[in-house]
Amino acid sequence: MLPTPPHEQRPGNAQGRSVLSVSDLNREVKQLLEGNVPLLWVGGEISNFAAPSSGHWYFTLKDARAQVRCAMFRGRNRSVRFTPTNGREVIARARVSLYEGRGEFQLIIEHLEEAGLGALMRQLDALKAKLQHEGLFELARKKPLPYLPATIGIITSPTGAAIRDMIHVLGRRYPAARIELIPVAVQGQGAAQQIANAISLAGRLQRHDLLIVGRGGGSLEDLWAFNEEVVARALANCPIPTISAVGHETDNTVADLVADVRAPTPSAAAELASANAAALLEEITSTEIRLQRAMQLQLRHLDQQVKLVSNRIRHPREQLQNRAQRLDHLEIQLRALIRQYMTTGRQRVQHAERTIAQAHPAHRIAQHKQQLIQTRDRLQKAAARLLQHKREQTAHSAQLLHSVSPLAVLERGYAIVSNDNNQVIRRAQDTQSGQKIRARLAEGEIQAIVE
Repeated sequence: MLPTPPHEQRPGNAQGRSVLSVSDLNREVKQLLEGNVPLLWVGGEISNFAAPSSGHWYFTLKDARAQVRCAMFRGRNRSVRFTPTNGREVIARARVSLYEGRGEFQLIIEHLEEAGLGALMRQLDALKAKLQHEGLFELARKKPLPYLPATIGIITSPTGAAIRDMIHVLGRRYPAARIELIPVAVQGQGAAQQIANAISLAGRLQRHDLLIVGRGGGSLEDLWAFNEEVVARALANCPIPTISAVGHETDNTVADLVADVRAPTPSAAAELASANAAALLEEITSTEIRLQRAMQLQLRHLDQQVKLVSNRIRHPREQLQNRAQRLDHLEIQLRALIRQYMTTGRQRVQHAERTIAQAHPAHRIAQHKQQLIQTRDRLQKAAARLLQHKREQTAHSAQLLHSVSPLAVLERGYAIVSNDNNQVIRRAQDTQSGQKIRARLAEGEIQAIVE
């Protein structure tokens, strides 16, 4: 519902009701539309187009079932790249509004473009951004053109004017080149795939030194096959240098950006691919003249060198004497070296003989025998000392053992008394009358009965 602002009482409003004026109503509706409907795209056909001196545009946008009034102000319509005419299909970006003066629903146009062309341009811009992000437009990846290509492949329509222009230019400028036409469709359904397949095939066969891909001029729709991604990929992956020659100088396609070289026209592509025969002949003539002058200069220089060398050449007899003297000197040095070498050899042989003699088994056996005799003597002396020490230890231990032995006590007249169970009897009360006992003496044993 519309807000109900306070308004003055109108004549005939006896009951005090608030009544909107027409201008208030239109203003409220306009604010409601502009505040609640976002910026949107609308497509339709232009009719009733008017462009007064103020610079603003007014027209109706319609389709088969409805129409809406539109206004595009001077500040916005300056960026439109075409002249609107009645019956043209367009796409408009607009704000929904209301013209208060007549209470008419209308669109305020912010941007206007042709319907088919606009969609294609957006698609083209998106593809260019994608390929540029991948680096397919970079100059670093572009291959240089061969100076004198032996075989030139041309991928284009066999019936168009472009092939005739290129053959004419190549025949005039560079008749030595071999030209091979790879026929393809250059517009319409499937044309892009044919062009891409031809480029890929030429790249695999490697029969050409240079490829020219192109066609004559036309509308954006006519040239669209050269804006397809499949053609751009084929050009980017082609190992052969490529020239793109699509349309006129003002036409720019994706193929132009990806190819190694862009030519503004097919004829210009043929000029880029060929060397001018007249210019080549002139260059060959100029090179021949420079070569003759250089040869003459070189011959004069060599002649001077021959004369200079001939003046310094000595008689062969003098050279032979010098060589003989050199041989004698070398012979003396050789004899001295031989004597030195033989002396050194004898010294090395004598040293080897001494080393061998020291390492002879008899010498080493004698050394080991002497070592064995010395070791045996030391071992015998050590064994005698150890045996004597052990005898003394044994005698001393025997003496200590005898001093504490019970037998020593028995030799002093004592006896060891035990019962039948060999238990030693130490007290008289441990015996009974008539009990058999034994008394061990120092020599022998006595059996007795207790009374």
